[in-house]
Amino acid sequence: MSQEQSYTRWTRDQMAARVAQDIPDGAVVNLGIGLPTAVANHLSADKEVVLHSENGVIGMGPAPKEGEEDFDLINAGKQPVTLLPGGCFFHHADSFAMMRGGHLDVCVLGAFQVSASGDLANWHTGAPDAIPAVGGAMDLAIGAKKTYVMMEYLTKKGEAKLTPTCTYPITGIGCVSRLYTDLAVIDLVNGEARVLDLAPGLTFEALQAMTPGVTLTQA
Repeated sequence: MSQEQSYTRWTRDQMAARVAQDIPDGAVVNLGIGLPTAVANHLSADKEVVLHSENGVIGMGPAPKEGEEDFDLINAGKQPVTLLPGGCFFHHADSFAMMRGGHLDVCVLGAFQVSASGDLANWHTGAPDAIPAVGGAMDLAIGAKKTYVMMEYLTKKGEAKLTPTCTYPITGIGCVSRLYTDLAVIDLVNGEARVLDLAPGLTFEALQAMTPGVTLTQA
């Protein structure tokens, strides 16, 4: 049986639910464009989590039901959002002041690459035809108290996005503390990649084989 057949990847919704599970009660959280936006749909009603968006919204709820979208109320990815009681919107300069001032407990970002030492590359692949999209990623990655990354573990070519060093342009140095992927959840601590959880059927040895140049440890 091939490696691909021997394990089941977590879906994007399962990844989002896993992130939501780890966000503490009372946290102020920014969800980046792409995969991280789904986290909002999995936050427990038992927790009070305040969601922030860099375009100038705080206090967002889950995605609106189909047909109830208000396209004047969107997140940084231009997706319609809902606003919980007490939520508000404001100038994006004030939003960036919150990010740069250390007022966010957690940000959840997507990535092209993350190094074992926690460096983040998520705004440009360096390819000549690629469109760079830095947005507020640099401010978020460095300004938040904790930076989590949600991404698929392998590229379309089958190469690990967890690397010894980033070969793409850097967004932030040593800023990523945890990875949530379709194959594993990994803590990055003092240059060490500690595997917390593995996708169903995936062995630690198989994950290590997919990750050349990075020594994984089991938490």
